[in-house]
Amino acid sequence: ETLQVFCEALKARNAGEVEWLFNGYLGKTISIRDTFVRKPTKENLPSGKATAKGLKEPNPSVCFYHGILIGILGFKGDWYVKSNKESGIGIVIEVKYAEKDKYDVSCKSALEQIERERYAEVLEDEMETILKYGIACHKKTCKLMVSKG
Repeated sequence: ETLQVFCEALKARNAGEVEWLFNGYLGKTISIRDTFVRKPTKENLPSGKATAKGLKEPNPSVCFYHGILIGILGFKGDWYVKSNKESGIGIVIEVKYAEKDKYDVSCKSALEQIERERYAEVLEDEMETILKYGIACHKKTCKLMVSKG
């Protein structure tokens, strides 16, 4: 039931409810040790890949949250969920790792990246509505912003 509510809140642009549900899920399921990485490796490259700034290997913190979201969204049998490819029901999500109290900055950066990299472009011909979410995660907490456009 909670997964259904989460997915419906995503479709409805109900950022507050998605954030509340995702925070509840993180609080119940993960350890802060799951996301531990040395600070210099927590930033993303401008390419939007889940990699560490200046490195070619994946950023474990971003990859961890990314994997959680893919698992949650995979619950919807009629949704086509594809990692790192903008397809499906018209929802584009960019996940960032945020240092404590930097949630808003990281969410805005994620939304800017969606626009700059034109992630939604491949959906424009197929989807009537495209929802764009920036999610910032830190330990067991997240913040979520939805694009106004």
